[in-house]
Amino acid sequence: MFRFSALLPLSGLFFLISSTFGSESSVSYPVSCVTRGADLPSDLEVLCPSLCTQQRLSVFGTKVYAAVSSVCGAAIHSGVLGVSGGSVKVHRLSGRHDYRRSFSHGVQSQQLSHWTASFTLTKPVNSPLELTSDTGTTALPPAAKPAKKPLKKLSVKKALTGGNKDCPVDIAMVIDSSRNIGQRRFNLQKNFIGKLSAMLRVGTTGPHVGVIQTSDSPRTEFLLNNFTQPKELLFAIKELAYLGGDTNTGKAIMSTAESFFSQDNGGRRGHPRVMVVLLDGWPSDDLQTAAILARESGINVFLVSVAKPAPDELSMVQDKEFIKKAVCKDNEFFSYSIPSWFSTTKHVKPLSQRLCSLDGLLCSKTCYNSVNIGFLIDGSSSVGDRNFQLVLEFLSGIARSFDISDIGARIEHLRVVYYHSQYHAEYDSIFGP
Repeated sequence: MFRFSALLPLSGLFFLISSTFGSESSVSYPVSCVTRGADLPSDLEVLCPSLCTQQRLSVFGTKVYAAVSSVCGAAIHSGVLGVSGGSVKVHRLSGRHDYRRSFSHGVQSQQLSHWTASFTLTKPVNSPLELTSDTGTTALPPAAKPAKKPLKKLSVKKALTGGNKDCPVDIAMVIDSSRNIGQRRFNLQKNFIGKLSAMLRVGTTGPHVGVIQTSDSPRTEFLLNNFTQPKELLFAIKELAYLGGDTNTGKAIMSTAESFFSQDNGGRRGHPRVMVVLLDGWPSDDLQTAAILARESGINVFLVSVAKPAPDELSMVQDKEFIKKAVCKDNEFFSYSIPSWFSTTKHVKPLSQRLCSLDGLLCSKTCYNSVNIGFLIDGSSSVGDRNFQLVLEFLSGIARSFDISDIGARIEHLRVVYYHSQYHAEYDSIFGP
């Protein structure tokens, strides 16, 4: 640092001109790649680390970014910062609507319908020369200035890294936004899933939650990795806008099963996939085909039915067995009934316990809960009929220990018959469905 100062007389007054190069006033406060604009208390110059593009960053907007965006990710997206890191100046702004998505400088930003605060980014500039004035009656040397106190390091709010480690599941909340539910009950539904998310204890190492709305066409509101801090997730749920339209729940399940849990959308490899479908009344379309696709894709489907059809409404329901057809087992584990949106609070804890019951998530074709087994048995004449029957009884005992169904274990019996040094093989699915 280089500093100079001089006293210049002018009509009995003295002006002190001072200049500082490399002053402490330009200190940049270090942040992490995932620090968001909402974590900063005010306009601030921050120092981003290098290689932030190697991490999965959440960025919402173009040029103007929602406050839940990663500051360093937004800086790279805007071109203010390179991949090697460095300093950027964050300027806080008020909230706005319609944050636009775009791909820029290797970063894909996402759209967001509304957020309560925003920020922009600029490159830092060097501090200009400072001109200060002192008055005096004589040309005395300037008084020694007190030693400058070291700057107190600003405490930057750190992203939560916790969460319920005993519930490492990816959860897609498919909520009802049709005309059937109406605005008032839609708000009660938002309150319910907010409490459910809080009970689940969402966090980076715990459950992740994304939301899809059911209407004429499904609408993905946010992905699994967009909000991994509880407060931000709850605020995002609060900001959901009511859509109206038909209750095309099957269409929403189908769309969610096809792409929502992909790694590009925040799905975590090796984590159980759960789809919670909330339905007010009854669906307008078919659920069975969509639910089978979901289970074939490795997704456990929970159907939460609120306010079942009244007796005088049953004639309007296309398929009265839609609940049984939507879940893989009619054992009351994957289906949950709530009598009214006004009484959901007492159902938050038991439903959250089901969603985190990893041993009970046995309704998807994944390597964790299904198996295909083939037995090679001797069916030649040397075995004899009596011994052959004993072998079959032995295999039957093994088969009974598995949950054999269209989504559980499937066992095939392979019979081999030898003759003239050749063999003939035939498959009998005697243990499968």
